[in-house]
Amino acid sequence: MSEQNNNWERGVLEKLAMSAIQEQRRARHWGIFFKVLTFGYLCILLFLFMGWIGKSELPLSGKHTALVDMHGVIAAETSANADSVMTSLQDAFKDKHTQGVILRMDSPGGSPVQSGYINDEIRRLRAKYPKIPLYVVIEDICASGCYYVAAAADKIFVNKASLIGSIGVLMDSFGFTGTMEKLGVERRLMTAGENKGFMDPFSPVNAGQQEHAKNMLAEIHQQFIEVVKQGRGKRLKESPDMFSGLIWTGQKSIELGLADEMGNVDSVARDVIKAEDIVDFTTHDGIAERLAKRFGAGMASAFPGLSTQAGIKLR
Repeated sequence: MSEQNNNWERGVLEKLAMSAIQEQRRARHWGIFFKVLTFGYLCILLFLFMGWIGKSELPLSGKHTALVDMHGVIAAETSANADSVMTSLQDAFKDKHTQGVILRMDSPGGSPVQSGYINDEIRRLRAKYPKIPLYVVIEDICASGCYYVAAAADKIFVNKASLIGSIGVLMDSFGFTGTMEKLGVERRLMTAGENKGFMDPFSPVNAGQQEHAKNMLAEIHQQFIEVVKQGRGKRLKESPDMFSGLIWTGQKSIELGLADEMGNVDSVARDVIKAEDIVDFTTHDGIAERLAKRFGAGMASAFPGLSTQAGIKLR
């Protein structure tokens, strides 16, 4: 009887032990599963943030309208830089299902060089893909460098309250000589080359340098005017103040020939391009690229001698 009791107890203990072992195995398996799941989720987030996954929308298998966004100040360190916009446009034109390209713009302008790069690339792509039209759709504002880019399009569509124009060039800076004099601060600037301190804000205005700056601005302004005339052609109704830097509403810009029609992205895709499906080809920088650009801008600010004293802007 005692032996039977021992066998029974041993059997119960073995079953309990096996159950505990199986439970531990199940817990271990679930733990591994959740760890793998968490790791995969984190990897996906990392890829998204670092920009390793391509466009947010993959091209459709059917006919579509390609969309590229250009928002904000046009400069090398912003999202509206020439490399990003040009790459987006190239991808949009290359896609075999693209029926037309819309460049949606909302920008006060910026660098004449960056704007010039994009304008040149638009004209190149239009010549390379003559059957694919490129239309610009303006949202709130398209001024200066933004209009420099827009002038290369087949047509420009606006809202009646959009702000268009500001065809001019500026060079902005400050003069601190009076303040320094009041504070008793002496400027000690040493240069090799009499004009190396060109437009230095801590030195008195040099009449010769000022005249040179005006001539340089006039030259860039004339380049801007020629780009607008070339892009708009006979549609442009020139007036004495058209290239003075003034800005007009979208409705007035159509009257002046600076724009063509009222419209938005949806209406242009549906009624003009005849392809309602819209695919976004805009290239978005990942965290790595944004940090690199901010670091570069920060370095330029920390070492002003490495950059120009006064920036020329189409704004």
